[in-house]
Amino acid sequence: MELAQKILLLEDDQSLNRGIALTLGKAGYAVTPAFTLEEAYACLEREHFSLIICDITLPDGSGLDLGRKVRQSSNTYFIYLTALDSEIDIVNGYDAGADDYITKPFSLMVLVSKVNALMRRIGGVQESGSILTCGELTVNCREMKVYREGQEVALSKKELQLLIYLLENAGRIVSKENILEHIWDVDGQFIDENTVTVNISRLKNKLETDAVSNVRGLGYIWSGNVIRK
Repeated sequence: MELAQKILLLEDDQSLNRGIALTLGKAGYAVTPAFTLEEAYACLEREHFSLIICDITLPDGSGLDLGRKVRQSSNTYFIYLTALDSEIDIVNGYDAGADDYITKPFSLMVLVSKVNALMRRIGGVQESGSILTCGELTVNCREMKVYREGQEVALSKKELQLLIYLLENAGRIVSKENILEHIWDVDGQFIDENTVTVNISRLKNKLETDAVSNVRGLGYIWSGNVIRK
């Protein structure tokens, strides 16, 4: 029997925590609830989770700190679920390592859909088993690692998937809609319009590259000769 994928849910509102946990439990996931950062850190020391769903404003600190700490050593999927909905809040969430950012109030049905989409993609990158190279950049898809001039670059799973999608479509313009559908598995209806822009910007900064550029009104393009091994 296949084990349920584990989700750590950090939400200090006990009623909302229970509601989300119940809904995700019915969807087949094993949810561990936490109500403070201290509890969440203790949970992470005990076991591995496929996904962390995290509020930002917590009684003992900021969920952004948890995201940054997790990203130092893990590519675990990370969703922020918060009432903070300004553009700078969203940017800060992605900068802290979020794969997705959902603002309250939200639909439980949409949350489950997003979680399902993330979980379906957990093994997708590893299954390709290929190595992509472009100049000083090397992507080992099976190991889910990226190297620039031989030095590993830490990327979130979403950033890695976005990079691979751009590399596999090098020389072709990919629209924002295509990126949302391929990487986030949605048509964009429930995704903030800045999601793609912010993730592209983070990717360029981390890789220190200008190979990916914006084609005004059309989308994005990766320029460079990509070799698949």
